Amino acid sequence: MAMRWRDDGFRYGALTRLLHWGTVLLLAWQFTGMGVKLIVGKAPITAFWVGTHKSVGTVLLLVILIRALWGLYNMKTRPAHGGGFWGLAAKAGHLVLYVLMLIVPALALLRQYGSGKPMEFFGLPFIQGGGAETSWMTAPANAAHGLLAWVLLAAIGGHVLMVLVHRYVWKDDTTRRMMG
Repeated sequence: MAMRWRDDGFRYGALTRLLHWGTVLLLAWQFTGMGVKLIVGKAPITAFWVGTHKSVGTVLLLVILIRALWGLYNMKTRPAHGGGFWGLAAKAGHLVLYVLMLIVPALALLRQYGSGKPMEFFGLPFIQGGGAETSWMTAPANAAHGLLAWVLLAAIGGHVLMVLVHRYVWKDDTTRRMMG
């Protein structure tokens, strides 16, 4: 059986699955790093992990943008969420995940740009510094980036819980759509 790159109405295509699992890995890296920071505090392992946070977050935002555009492109050929309450809940849950996955890193980039400080992307200059801080750019992220990131983690937890419900309680084929 040939590998399908596009979604076909029954299963997600190879690119959708690659973007999904890539997002999973990037988010796991980000949340693990912040967990290490909270648990260990200042330590060499924390410095390493937190030192990658901005660069990985930038990659994550790019992957999410590509994923959202690919999802819109495949909108008519994606597997259906189903009808009724659970179908509506699935659509709403996925929408919340996408909105948060876009907003959280976008706020961080806005804060970085508005801080007037330089930013490197894996060691390469990405945002020039030297300007004065622009509070209308930094204030929203200072207020919401971390909080919304933890809300995103809770939404991811709900997503994983529903995967388990589909697999072990309802015993339907929903999980196979993303597993290939």
